[in-house]
Amino acid sequence: LWAGLAVGLMTGSVTLVGGILVLRLRSALDLLLGFSAGAIIGVALFDLLPEALDLTGEQHSALRVTTAVAIGFALYLCIDRGALIAAGKSGARRHFAPAALTFHSLLDGAGIGLAFHLSSMAGIVVAIGVLAHDVVDGANTVAVSLSGGAHKSVARAWLTADAVAPLVGILLASSVAIGAQSLAMLLGLVAGTFLYNGASELLP
Repeated sequence: LWAGLAVGLMTGSVTLVGGILVLRLRSALDLLLGFSAGAIIGVALFDLLPEALDLTGEQHSALRVTTAVAIGFALYLCIDRGALIAAGKSGARRHFAPAALTFHSLLDGAGIGLAFHLSSMAGIVVAIGVLAHDVVDGANTVAVSLSGGAHKSVARAWLTADAVAPLVGILLASSVAIGAQSLAMLLGLVAGTFLYNGASELLP
């Protein structure tokens, strides 16, 4: 447990670094948004989706996982457009994208915690993968928050939540077991929301 908590603190620190870089370089926000779009789509296609397919085993087919991706994309689109109609361009819509990224960080932490249940080596390997993209996670969280019209204070709040999320995920995983198949479907849903964020929110 202590090793997992230490890793959680490390991932949070790396996330904060990425977010702070975006806050300091807001004058280059258009370039950062382009980078973030590619990073989010890359995380969805090269991290979340392959991991979901690996976790399915023989219980779920690849078609079910990709269907979960499509459902996540469609659900996020409906929520986003509904929020746009209800709240205009300055309402709750700006919170959906960073919330999705924060949920992704929560799953990262849960993945680390579950891996430590298997063995210390498995936990360290998963943690290395999470740390490798946590700078991007922090940058993306701030970038999508600012692109939605949020003030810096709101972006900082979401950055803090994103930094704390992996630690919360590790703590949850230490007390609650999530089946591999259930986690695979969750990862598919999150991958769909990431694809929508990158293609529809950041690139335009």
